[in-house]
Amino acid sequence: MYEAPDRTSFDEGLEACQSLRPTVAPTLRLALIGGFLPRRCGIATFTADIHASLAAAAPEIAVDVYAMAPAATPTIFDPVVRAAITEGDADSFIDAAKQIEASRADIVWLQHEFGLFGGLAGDMVLELVDRVSAPLIITLHTVLAEPDADQRRVMERLIARATKLVVMSERSRDLLRSVYHVDDDQIALIAHGVPDRPFGRASQFKPQFGFAGKQVALTFGLLSPGKGIEAVIEALPAIVEDHPDFLYCIAGATHPNLLAHEGEAYRERLQALAVSLGVDAHVRWINAFMDTDDLLDLIEAADIYVTPYTGAQQSTSGTLSYAMALGKAVISTPYVHAVELLADDHGVLVPFNDSAAIANEIRYLLGDSDRLRTLQRRAYDRSRDMIWPMFAERTCALIAESRVLPKAAPIPDRIGIDGFLRICDDTGILQHSVHMIPDRAHGYCVDDNARALMLMHRLDEDALARCGQLTSVFASFVQHAWNPDRGEFRNFMGFGRNWLEEVGSEDSCGRTLWALGATARDARDPGLRQWAHELFERTAASALDFLSPRAIAFAMLGADFLLATHPEHDLASRILGSGADRLITLYEVAARPDWRWFEPVLAYDNGRLPEAMLRAGVRLERADVTACGIETLRWINDIQITAQGHYRPVGSDSFGHAYEQPRPFDQQPLEIWAAIDASSAAYDVTGDDIWLTHARRAYEWFTGANDRGVIVGDALTGTSKDGINPRGLNLNEGAESVLAYQHATYAIRDFIRKVD
Repeated sequence: MYEAPDRTSFDEGLEACQSLRPTVAPTLRLALIGGFLPRRCGIATFTADIHASLAAAAPEIAVDVYAMAPAATPTIFDPVVRAAITEGDADSFIDAAKQIEASRADIVWLQHEFGLFGGLAGDMVLELVDRVSAPLIITLHTVLAEPDADQRRVMERLIARATKLVVMSERSRDLLRSVYHVDDDQIALIAHGVPDRPFGRASQFKPQFGFAGKQVALTFGLLSPGKGIEAVIEALPAIVEDHPDFLYCIAGATHPNLLAHEGEAYRERLQALAVSLGVDAHVRWINAFMDTDDLLDLIEAADIYVTPYTGAQQSTSGTLSYAMALGKAVISTPYVHAVELLADDHGVLVPFNDSAAIANEIRYLLGDSDRLRTLQRRAYDRSRDMIWPMFAERTCALIAESRVLPKAAPIPDRIGIDGFLRICDDTGILQHSVHMIPDRAHGYCVDDNARALMLMHRLDEDALARCGQLTSVFASFVQHAWNPDRGEFRNFMGFGRNWLEEVGSEDSCGRTLWALGATARDARDPGLRQWAHELFERTAASALDFLSPRAIAFAMLGADFLLATHPEHDLASRILGSGADRLITLYEVAARPDWRWFEPVLAYDNGRLPEAMLRAGVRLERADVTACGIETLRWINDIQITAQGHYRPVGSDSFGHAYEQPRPFDQQPLEIWAAIDASSAAYDVTGDDIWLTHARRAYEWFTGANDRGVIVGDALTGTSKDGINPRGLNLNEGAESVLAYQHATYAIRDFIRKVD
């Protein structure tokens, strides 16, 4: 577990640094999440020090503090705290996430300790991190070698969300690699920051605490079992026998959690132990949460610092770091952080719970002033690269490295076809890829082959010429997918051309009807148009019974395409009219003043629902349908535009959460194509150029105007990554993504030409 000093300081070096820095207008906003003063815990102390160090070293960074507050105890925080987050209160975490998003934070920096947030293994914090879009830096104050199931679950979620994971020891970095399989490039090692004071001033500060003429060992921090203080008290008889002027100072208030559970019973047991051993006169108790300057002065007044923790897994100790920074000789049990910091004779290690060893080492140091002075100097020198200005410098570099600056590239004049051809064969288009390599294990689906058939009708002539017989391949796949015995289309086919099901989903059937309608209208070959018309007539009746909103919308779009060339087509007219009625009914049931949508949840291909209503409203000359399409499209557009102004498509993390604003990830290309087509339909209805602005903004997601500032689509090859997750690109290039990028590129070009 992580432990920091009772109250940390912002050292004199940082104050000097601050005095030399000009006042600078903030150019970056950081949301800093953790405990904060006056809360009495190590994380609160550490978070306050981060705030102070950044204020001094980087005034161009505006730091908003979101402070964890205990549920049972009202806390009045420092005015720098923007908002408090109540431990265990899910709404409080959600509200904080909303505030962070509204603040347009460039970076979110979370101080993580399992016991800080509430829930199983602190999983309440996931309510926040799942809802913030900015790059997330997480300082892991504890990295467990043997996590239980809940601790591992929380850690894996945090690792998946984080841009960078900060640890303070090599051991913690090794555990992230070996236990949690974290890549090296995700880990940053930044040692605990420490104050910067001159070396060797113990005699100057001893009188301030009544230590004049005394040899003093110190242990400080919030008092609780597990600190091993019993072992030092039990060592005192042997020490004072040789050094009668020795004094052991135990400084720090009782840990608030322990105090609430049993009051001062633990402290009283320690005091009784000292009395029973006849050494109570050699123990000085400071039962207080000390002010900064007093705490630093106390450390300076000591000669030796002792950390006798009883457990080996203490991954970070701020108290140890502070003692070394102020030039104290350290005697410690071999917990993780001590082994690392005290290596190469920078301190003394003793076995756990070994009073005799503690006594021997303290007696030896007190009896050898040269050895004592050497250890003090070595500890001081060891910590020079840990002082707060150095910490701030490394932190600022990490923030700069993690920051994202979304920037759109121009819409391409042409788009390649190589990436598309790579995932096609003489059966159809394969569903998935592992990076750029087609993955035969997942075979094919009618969804993708229907979309691929639609693409054939809009390709440039030179691109179409390179596709050979693929148009007939995709049409053949769609035709073969029809199961006349069941009156529905199949969806999934194995690589060996074996159907994996008798009937596909409503959505896959609806999407196939959409492709047939598009082919009946747009295919270059008259025979292909006739084929699509006939197959639509034979297969489309099932759409009248669809319950899925998206299946209804897909079928409506297919019917609208068909009616463009066969305006008296009865089945298509019924599909369009009944579909519009059903979507209006769904809207009336689900909509709320702040939720103008057809369902209480968000899902994929959202733009297709308002697009279908807009197309149907025009075709059927129904103002109510058109109005519903405009209203829902405006709403879905609004919730997909970030505070920074770029497009953030509804991602799969948002699916299934009733009446909840979308979460940032995982974002997928399919939404971009749908948004452009829907905006084009709205322009056809209204003639308002704002819809082209919406379409451009959506397309620019492919070119770098997105939450991670990454290029998703490659115009040269015509391929696309599968989307954007918290750490950046999903590097796979599946059929859905490639087809969405191809369609979106042609759609935005057609839209621009239409407006021009």
